[in-house]
Amino acid sequence: MSVFGHHEFDGHEQVVFCHDADSGLKAIIAIHNTNRGPALGGCRMWPYASEAEALTDALRLSRGMTYKSALAGLAMGGGKSVIIGDPRKNKSEALFRAMGRFVGSLGGRYTVAEDVGISVPDVDLMGEETAYVAGATKGGAGDPSPATAYGVYMGIKAAAKHKLGSDDLRGLRIAVQGVGHVGYYLCRYLFDEGAQLIVTDIAKDSLDRVASEFDAKVVAPDAIYAADVDIFAPCALGAVINDDTLPLLKAKIVAGSSNNQLAEAQHGEALRQRGILYAPDYVINAGGIVNISHEGPDYDEAKAFAHVAQIHDTLLEIFRRADARTLATSDAADRLAEERFRKPAARATEAA
Repeated sequence: MSVFGHHEFDGHEQVVFCHDADSGLKAIIAIHNTNRGPALGGCRMWPYASEAEALTDALRLSRGMTYKSALAGLAMGGGKSVIIGDPRKNKSEALFRAMGRFVGSLGGRYTVAEDVGISVPDVDLMGEETAYVAGATKGGAGDPSPATAYGVYMGIKAAAKHKLGSDDLRGLRIAVQGVGHVGYYLCRYLFDEGAQLIVTDIAKDSLDRVASEFDAKVVAPDAIYAADVDIFAPCALGAVINDDTLPLLKAKIVAGSSNNQLAEAQHGEALRQRGILYAPDYVINAGGIVNISHEGPDYDEAKAFAHVAQIHDTLLEIFRRADARTLATSDAADRLAEERFRKPAARATEAA
């Protein structure tokens, strides 16, 4: 399995394959870029079909964290880790302690936090073996999901303002794909403002909860793409904007919490050509890492969420840049991020 020749390899500084026979841990830690500071990024646990699939996810996600931190103005680099396994069946104390030891072996180059399939108690167990954890119960900011959802909510308001002329979401039809941790909190924000929700998920208990609490209409997973809505909010896994789903979309805006929503870079331009405004995922979903950046003994939730709210203005700047230069918003976001994390010498060489 090639790393340096992998199609998602993007000058990553370090890729670590981790195996612990006693616990059964099989994991990958990918550090993309540390020019702005040590890497920070969540750990994802998922039943990947192959090690190659896990590597692809780790490389893509870690790169996204570099861009995310840069546009959020954080003195942090980009990294991510993935554990191969079913979070509903394969979790154990020994597994997370082993993961914590591997994180600790990197000496602070990477700090681990929560992501899909990983909960705060799991991070707490890793924290028993290493100091390089974020979002833990003790001394941490806790579950990042509410902050991530708040950032997505503010990003949706920015997109609505730019595309629809108003950031008032009352009466808008919004399709939320995935109503787990982040999706649930996002639905709450949207419902409280008067949006009409159409939702889907593979977990029936999550769907039942959202349908009951927020008067949401439930549709089958494949039906969510063609739903007659104003806004499509992907809040599950990535690559949901692809050659198959693009022709189905009726939404005027795509804005959600999922990482790596575009299956390929070209799909950002494809959205633009179809007149669909895309809120780049690593910009709109940065609320969790922004919140974590405030953690410590003097953590102030109000101050942290005020920082998260700045995602609104960052997106408006990206939308304006994209319009002015006839660019896909994903390309405009990439250029702005790269201005912030590349070394001065690299930027000067590129300009020449």
